[in-house]
Amino acid sequence: MAKRIRRLGVLFAALAMLLVVSGCGKSVADSDALARAKRTDKIVWGVKADTRLFGLMNTKTGQIQGFEVDMAKALTKQILGKNGKAELTQITSDTRVPMLKAGNVDAVIGTMTITPERLKQLNFSKSYFSAGQSLLVAKGSKIKSVKDLKKGTSVIGVQGSNSVDNIKKAAPDTRVLQLSDYSQAFTALKSHQGDALTTDNGILYGMSQQDPRYVVVGGTFTKEPYGIAMNKGQTNLTNAMNQALDTLQKSGTYERLLKKWFSDVPGFDVQEVQP
Repeated sequence: MAKRIRRLGVLFAALAMLLVVSGCGKSVADSDALARAKRTDKIVWGVKADTRLFGLMNTKTGQIQGFEVDMAKALTKQILGKNGKAELTQITSDTRVPMLKAGNVDAVIGTMTITPERLKQLNFSKSYFSAGQSLLVAKGSKIKSVKDLKKGTSVIGVQGSNSVDNIKKAAPDTRVLQLSDYSQAFTALKSHQGDALTTDNGILYGMSQQDPRYVVVGGTFTKEPYGIAMNKGQTNLTNAMNQALDTLQKSGTYERLLKKWFSDVPGFDVQEVQP
């Protein structure tokens, strides 16, 4: 009986070890986002749904549309082939990093500036859009540039965006109101909760296009290179993104998509935003 118990113990131990090894193997395979994407013919993208021109929900169709959405679809086809599918998940400036870190999305293409702080916890592709921070104000506003944001003025920003930190450095005496997304921020500006709204110029031009009573002023006071964000350590997917970006630029697809979304925006120079 004792021998039989020992044999059963050895057998159970062996089975347990096999399960651990099998589990580890699955974990290692699933940890490679590119390998998983090729296996499922799918890349899960985090995209904005509140940012005109880049990613905005079409309330009639229920579809998110914009330059970054089209880029996500084109990059997916370039990496996975004609059967590759871009699955879109809605993110905001505040949720994009947590969703990446939790593995809810494979990549984020959502007006995300490449910064030294973000590079500590994320991988980034090369830049696909050269933006710069600016101000949106009502026509006729006394605010003409960031220099006019003095004590007694207020500016609206979005949580999770580095534009809030930038404006605090550029105009330390102004009061900053942070809201959760650009839709709320623009609504707050129109209801006179702030003298100006600040974020990247490309996003602000989209708001100005939506409502011409509001204009972009003062040029840019920062450089904001947008990159595709992936989880730290996803080297294979990062390399694939860079190769795909190069191919889209060489083929003319990238410039075609830029012109599709930005060529009709007053005051916007398509050539200036190309990396």
